[in-house]
Amino acid sequence: MTAAASRPAPAPQASVLAQVAALKGASAAELKQRWREVFETEPPPYNRRFLESRLAYRLQELAYGGLSRETRERLNALGEQLDGGKTAVRGRRTDDRPIAGTRLVREWQGAEHQVTVLVDGYEWQGRPYKSLSSVARAIAGTRWNGWTFFGLKNHGKHG
Repeated sequence: MTAAASRPAPAPQASVLAQVAALKGASAAELKQRWREVFETEPPPYNRRFLESRLAYRLQELAYGGLSRETRERLNALGEQLDGGKTAVRGRRTDDRPIAGTRLVREWQGAEHQVTVLVDGYEWQGRPYKSLSSVARAIAGTRWNGWTFFGLKNHGKHG
């Protein structure tokens, strides 16, 4: 018996970890090819980070199994509770917005402006606005990035 024959076969977990680790060193062309192999579709035109993370998830999903039917149903039910079945709301990121009730204060041309963050937008001078940029435009009279105008651009995830 040879030494190679007496060694135990590598654990499947080690193989999956090696595949996931190899994604970091792969070229963009190699990532796209791997995507075609794993998903049997053309890769989306997204950045490298997206391709790596989605491939890593899929490799583990194939090796260890995905979410159970019960878990998927439970997650869908929780999503329905949170957004009332409005799937457009599910795609909206809310984790980087200031908490509802927060007051944003900005001095512009000698006047102080206070904006209140609402659950679904903003309020300035008693009027609702859908975006912080639209409030900034109403105040300044020109187009502004709302996050920059109110000094939020370099904080949190907008930095």
